[in-house]
Amino acid sequence: MKSLNEDIKTGNFKGAYLLFGEEAYLKKQYKERLREAILPEGDQMNYAYYEGGGINPAELIDLAETMPFFAERRLIVVENSGFFKSAVPELADYIKTMPETACFLFVESEADKRGRMYKAVKAKGRAVELGRQDEKTLLRWIGGNVTREGKRIKESTARHLVSTVGDDMERLVNELEKLFSYTLGREEITEQDIDEICTVQITNQIFAMVEAVAMKQQKKALDHYYDLLALKEPPMRILYLLSRQFRLLLHVKDLQKKGYDRGSIAKKAGLHPFVAGKYMQQGRSFSMADLRGIMENAADTEELVKTGRLSDRMGVELFIVRYSGDL
Repeated sequence: MKSLNEDIKTGNFKGAYLLFGEEAYLKKQYKERLREAILPEGDQMNYAYYEGGGINPAELIDLAETMPFFAERRLIVVENSGFFKSAVPELADYIKTMPETACFLFVESEADKRGRMYKAVKAKGRAVELGRQDEKTLLRWIGGNVTREGKRIKESTARHLVSTVGDDMERLVNELEKLFSYTLGREEITEQDIDEICTVQITNQIFAMVEAVAMKQQKKALDHYYDLLALKEPPMRILYLLSRQFRLLLHVKDLQKKGYDRGSIAKKAGLHPFVAGKYMQQGRSFSMADLRGIMENAADTEELVKTGRLSDRMGVELFIVRYSGDL
């Protein structure tokens, strides 16, 4: 991101940019910032936008060859094209020799770093991966947003916000807007505000349910289950998410046993490092045998429901009761 910020600050733009990765909020922000910096305000003559599959590379090349209208360059934005997962040799070759009067800005979810398009853009300009941000970065970013609103938030409260709604920055922005409105007339945002107004991500509800199971807090575990049912979540989807949670806990616990640190565990398990840390902590409440037994029982419950011997709602409730009570 430093390279992007430097280009925007100095006005020394490259011929091609690729923004890719999981963090949609950052991709959107940098897409808009680059557009505003490259083109004069209101310039529609030298701006073109393409989205989705089926884009004709020859059309992009023809447009890039067209001289800009009373401007230094023409900006061509291409989003979710799939060009960086499949071979587009004619466009990759063209990017290497394209004129300085054109600039390509590609925005993608995924990119094959071994592919010709990725290598061509990297050679001509910048390929920047915008993935999930670590906890420290998110907390600093939340603090900055809150300060700009003339409000205060403790670090522990900001951490509670991330724990409640997840680490997706777009979601966090939306929840912060709700908090700013909810605390109108007050300076400090509290944990109670978050609990009262923020939408709990379903995966976090599941995590909290498993936490209650681990602590043998049966009423709390069932309350989470009833809350999800009230949100119209199907019982079998809840069971699937519970099974997935216990499977991840088993995987994380196994990696811990093998001596891997948090960063390595996050990478191998496909988790955000912040989330991996939470799983490592939660896993301490279960033995490997416990987790295997729970997963086997989840499979048995699913079979009982599918064969009509047990209703879905009752089946999941019994599953939760069995593991959240004193054995």
